[in-house]
Amino acid sequence: MKLNSLFFRDLLVSAVSRFSEEQKKIALLLFHSPKTVEELNKQLNIPFDDLNDNLKQMLKMKVVKIEGYPQKYSLVGSIVEAVKRRKEIQEKDPFDLRIKAIIEFRAVEEEFLKKNIDEIEEKLRKDKHFMVYDLFRAKIIQEGSHYTSYIEVNLSARDFTSIVRFMYFYGPTSVEVLRPQRVVLAMDDLQDALMEMADMIQVYNDAMLKSMSKGEMEEFAKSLYSPKK
Repeated sequence: MKLNSLFFRDLLVSAVSRFSEEQKKIALLLFHSPKTVEELNKQLNIPFDDLNDNLKQMLKMKVVKIEGYPQKYSLVGSIVEAVKRRKEIQEKDPFDLRIKAIIEFRAVEEEFLKKNIDEIEEKLRKDKHFMVYDLFRAKIIQEGSHYTSYIEVNLSARDFTSIVRFMYFYGPTSVEVLRPQRVVLAMDDLQDALMEMADMIQVYNDAMLKSMSKGEMEEFAKSLYSPKK
């Protein structure tokens, strides 16, 4: 598989997005060929202690393996396959906007939480406004009387309007723009996005007003228009 160096770097770094910066550098070297600790140290200029600590963590995460004598580290097949899979997706991807987002979940029942996560994942994968590159589901944990989890999704979007819909309907708690460096919006796209936002805000306002008393509405209005400290 031949890859342009910059194109390959983007693919591999994206595939190992949950690695530390040093671990990403290690993974980039190991993708090309297995290497000893000495070879990694020489090429990366990472102190031996830090390098060994990172390699131990990567072994624990089961993303690298040790083979041969002298011992050489290499990436496990799943990481290599992930890069190939991302390459195939990117070659078919017609969209320019690419983001990474975290969607958090919270519920009082574990089964209800799992069902909610399943539904969101299915919607994201079927939504024609997006192309999902990667979707990581965190383990469900119990916090007091509630269960929590999150999805980390890496996807491309058809246009700015699609991102507005993503923000409203999927409610991410954080979003990182991955590409492009500069965005030029068509007037139609910007107009559609603004109208989408206006409609969504009105629907939200109507729902809020129906559930609030007159006193609560007055206090809410004061909080909106009072200057921030």
